Amino acid sequence: MNEGLVTVSYIIATILFVLSLGGLSTPETARRGNYYGIAGMALAILATILGPKVDSLWPVIIAMSVGGTIGLYAAYKVQMTEMPELVALMHSLVGLAAVLIGYATYVDSSVELKGVEKAIHEIEIYLGILIGAVTFSGSVIAFGKLSGRISGKPLLLPGRHLLNLAGLLGVIFVAKLFLNVDSGLSGTFLLMIMTGIALAFGIHMVMAIGGADMPVVVSMLNSYSGWAASATGFMFGNDLLIVIGALVGSSGAILSYIMCRAMNRHFLSVIAGGFGTAGGTVVSSGGGPQGEVLPIAAEETAELLRNASKVIIVPGYGMAVAQAQHTVFEITKLLRERKIDVHFAIHPVAGRMPGHMNVLLAEAKVPYDIVAEMDEINHEFPQTDVVMVIGANDIVNPAAQEDPGSPIAGMPVLEVWKAKTSIVMKRSMASGYAGVDNPLFYKENNRMLFGDAKKMLDEVLSVLRSG
Repeated sequence: MNEGLVTVSYIIATILFVLSLGGLSTPETARRGNYYGIAGMALAILATILGPKVDSLWPVIIAMSVGGTIGLYAAYKVQMTEMPELVALMHSLVGLAAVLIGYATYVDSSVELKGVEKAIHEIEIYLGILIGAVTFSGSVIAFGKLSGRISGKPLLLPGRHLLNLAGLLGVIFVAKLFLNVDSGLSGTFLLMIMTGIALAFGIHMVMAIGGADMPVVVSMLNSYSGWAASATGFMFGNDLLIVIGALVGSSGAILSYIMCRAMNRHFLSVIAGGFGTAGGTVVSSGGGPQGEVLPIAAEETAELLRNASKVIIVPGYGMAVAQAQHTVFEITKLLRERKIDVHFAIHPVAGRMPGHMNVLLAEAKVPYDIVAEMDEINHEFPQTDVVMVIGANDIVNPAAQEDPGSPIAGMPVLEVWKAKTSIVMKRSMASGYAGVDNPLFYKENNRMLFGDAKKMLDEVLSVLRSG
C-alpha cells in the first residue's frame, strides 16, 4: 500500500472516529457509535501494517495476537460492575506505551536530525514520556482505588502542593539539561530522572483524590491518555495518532469539566484532592442529623409500588455492587405492564465512572426512552408517588441545598425528598464516598429498606408477582 492510499485511509478513519464520538453522546446512538469506532480502528490498523513503513509483518502479527487475546479475555471475564477499574487499567497501558515508545524513539539511531529539527524532536519525546508516565502511574492508582485494593480515602501529605510545585520545577530543570547538548549528561539518564518524577507525581496526584471525585479522575485520565497518544503521534510523525489523540484528549477534558460542574467543583480543586473518604462512616449520634429512621419491609415496598401512579428509580453504585440491574428491569417491566409510569433518574456522577449507570441499565435491557438525566427529571419529583433510591447516597443528599456549611453545598443533586414517598435501599446507615451524613434518611416521607439490594429487590419482585 503506497503512502497516498495510507493517507486516504487515515482520513476516512478520522471521520469514523468523529462519528463514533458523536454516536457515543447519547444512549440511543451509542451502539452505532461503537460500530463506527470499531470500523475506524480496523481501517487504521490495516492501513498502518500494510503501509510502506512496516518492513516485517510477523512481529506486528504476534504483538496483535497477544494483545487481542488479552482483550477478548477481558471482554468475556470482566463484569459490568468492574468496568471502571478496567477503564483505568486500559488508560495505564496507553501511558506505558507512550513511555516505551518515547525511549525507543530516543535511542533509535536510524533517524539523524540536526539543529532546530533535533530540538523539536527531543521536546516531543520529552513531553510524550512525561505525559505517558503521569498517565500510567495515576491510572494504576485509580485502578487500585476503584477495585478496593487501595483505600478510597485521600492521602494528604503535609505540604503536598509544595511537593507538586517542586516536581514541576524539577521537570523543567531536567528538560533544560536534556535539551542542552553541552550539559555533559547522558540524555537517557536525564529522561529516567524525569520519568521518576512524573511517576511519583501521578501517584501523589491520584492518591490525594478522594472517593467522591473518582468519576472525575476516570474522565481526567481518559483525557491524559489521549494527549499521551497524540504525543506518540508527534514522535512517530503519524498524523492519525496526533488527530485521534487530540480528539480523545479534548473530549475527555470537556467531560471532566461537565463532571466537575455536576458536583459544583472546580477542576483544580479536584486535582488538589481531599474531597471524599472511603465511605463506610456511620452517622454519629452527636454531630450528625437527628431524627427517627423509619425502616420498611419488602412487602410494604411492593405495596407502595403497586398502588403508585408514577415511580422514579435512582440507581447508584450500590446497585452495581449487588448486580441488581436485571431485577430492577423485571420490576420495571412488571410495573409498566400495570400501566404505572416508571422512569429512571441518572445523576452525571452516579457510580464510579461517567455513564456507569447508563451502561448497567443498557445491559439489563432497560428502554432508553425511560432513562432521564438529572436536569430533565428533577422537576418531576413533586408529582411522583414513589422514588426508589438503590445504593445511591451523595447524589440524593438534601444537605447540598439545605446546609451551606456542608462539604457538598451547592452540588446539584436529585431532589428525591420532594416525592410523596422516597425509599432508600442501603446495607446500613453508612455515609457515601464524600463522607457526608445524609439528612434524607430522617425525613418524614422517607423509608429505609436495609439489606443487599439484589436480595431485597428479589423479595419485592416476588411480592409484586404474587399480587
